[in-house]
Amino acid sequence: MKLAPFFSKTSYLAIAAALAFAPISAAFAQDTGLKTAPGTIELRARFLGVFPSGNISSSNVPGGIKGDLSNTQVPEFDISYFLPYHLAVELIAAVSQHDVSVHPTAGGTLNLGQITLLPPTLLLQYHFQPTTKIDAYLGAGINYTFFFDQSSPSGTAVRYDNTFGEAIQAGFDYDLGNNWVANLDVKHIFLNTNVYVNHAVTASVDIDPTIVGAGIGYRF
Repeated sequence: MKLAPFFSKTSYLAIAAALAFAPISAAFAQDTGLKTAPGTIELRARFLGVFPSGNISSSNVPGGIKGDLSNTQVPEFDISYFLPYHLAVELIAAVSQHDVSVHPTAGGTLNLGQITLLPPTLLLQYHFQPTTKIDAYLGAGINYTFFFDQSSPSGTAVRYDNTFGEAIQAGFDYDLGNNWVANLDVKHIFLNTNVYVNHAVTASVDIDPTIVGAGIGYRF
C-alpha cells in the first residue's frame, strides 16, 4: 500500500475541497429539516464516470511497456450511516468493465481483452455543516477490489490479483426537501495490482481510477 502518496494527495484534496466548499456552505448556512442525527441512514443511487490511469510497468518485457484501460460509465448504489460529531460512514459498491491493451515500446499492441471490477469501498466522512442546505463532506477509507469475468483473446490467458487500496472523497448533498437530496461526489482510489499473461509475463498495473458521480438520495 502506497501510504506516502495517499496521505499527501489526501491533504491536497482536503485543502482544496475545504476552500471550495467553505464559501458555498456559508452562503446556504440556514438550517433545514434534513435529518442528520446519529443513527440517520441515507440511501443513494448515482451514475458514475470511471476514469482509470492505466499505468502498467513490467520487468519481463524488454524496453518497457505501456498500458491503456478504457473509461466507462456505470450505475452505483451506496449507504451512509451518520455518527456523532459530524461524522458518517459510507459503503459503496459498483461494477465496472474496462477494455485493456498494452503497447511494448518495441512496437505493436497486445489486446488483453476486458476486465470486470467489483470495488466495494468503506469511507469515513466528515460533514462540515450537515444541517444546512448544502451538506459538504470529505472522506477517506479503504477499498478491496475483486476482478472477475476476465475475458481475453483466444490463446491468451490473463489473470489479475484481487487487492486492497486506499480511497479519498469529496462531495456534497443538496437538500431538496422532505429528506430527499441531490448529490455530487468525486473519489480517487489508489489501486495497484499484478497481471499475469500466459502465466509468464507479469506486470504491475496502477489502475488508480478517478470516479465522478451524480445522483439522488433519501435520509430516514
